[in-house]
Amino acid sequence: MTLFEHPGPAPGVFDDPELMLVRQHLLSLDPQGERFARVLRDTIDQLLDGEHTGRFDWNDLHKTEKTHAGTLVEINLLREFGFASGDDLDYLIEGIEVDCKFSQKLYGWMIPPEALDEICLVVWADDHRGLWSAGLLRANRAKLTISGTATKKGNRDGKFRLTKQHHSLVSWLWHESSLEENLLLHIDKETQNAILSAGSGSMRSPGQAKVNELFRRVQGRRVSRTVICTLAQQKDPMKRVRYNGGARDRLRSEGILVCGDYPNHQAVAEQLGLPVPQEGENVSVRVVEAKPHHQGKPSVLLEGRHWVIAGPNDPEEPAPLLPETKKKANTQN
Repeated sequence: MTLFEHPGPAPGVFDDPELMLVRQHLLSLDPQGERFARVLRDTIDQLLDGEHTGRFDWNDLHKTEKTHAGTLVEINLLREFGFASGDDLDYLIEGIEVDCKFSQKLYGWMIPPEALDEICLVVWADDHRGLWSAGLLRANRAKLTISGTATKKGNRDGKFRLTKQHHSLVSWLWHESSLEENLLLHIDKETQNAILSAGSGSMRSPGQAKVNELFRRVQGRRVSRTVICTLAQQKDPMKRVRYNGGARDRLRSEGILVCGDYPNHQAVAEQLGLPVPQEGENVSVRVVEAKPHHQGKPSVLLEGRHWVIAGPNDPEEPAPLLPETKKKANTQN
């Protein structure tokens, strides 16, 4: 299921007016799930803290950090949507108490005794699969304890789990929607190792070497600020991208452009048929001056010449400078 779709209510939910009211309110605040998805992406990145630790893999988190994820999700959702705090549970939504539960495993939410018979906002995200879900659940005491000795007893903290036969109790708001890609996690291992080992053994700018290798090897894909921070590990990580010594300078001799989120850079990316970098993003590409055999390929006019995306057989030549004004570059297709 894509980010822009959400399933209908679970069977029986129409008989629960409070749950329907909360559901309708959440969907009115975030019809496409974009804000939820952004909070989950930011929360995972907050836990990884790549700028200070160099980590990009959930599996590298300590157990205590993973346990803390639920609290961070609860707080970050509260801040994003401006929920009021409940008297007994996490939120007060449309005058209704709602408890927020996050699990690293789908359907793995632990329901505390105080949330029994109440509404729970249940959230799941898996960075390795690049998916997330959020739904609502009436933690019906009778239904949660109706089958299975383990479920009746709960765990030693008095919490309860959903058993497999009770998965249908969840009324999904968004189910298995796309999570913004964790680029370093999802590129192939050979490329990942080449990037991470770049500059190893060097006392000078190992972060710069990693950023250079990233843009050299991962072209035509959006690269977020988080990725740059994780590789650069310095106070001004975006310095490693810019002209004046950054990747834009250092990769020019190899014919590589690094387009950022400036309007003029976005125009260049769009005219070349690349993904257009959004706020905090960059996209790299190797270009060559247009030749007769490039006829029909999208081109961009820079420094008075037309440039196209280089093919595998095009020899390397220095790339032009990207325009630094806000005026859009000229185009010819």
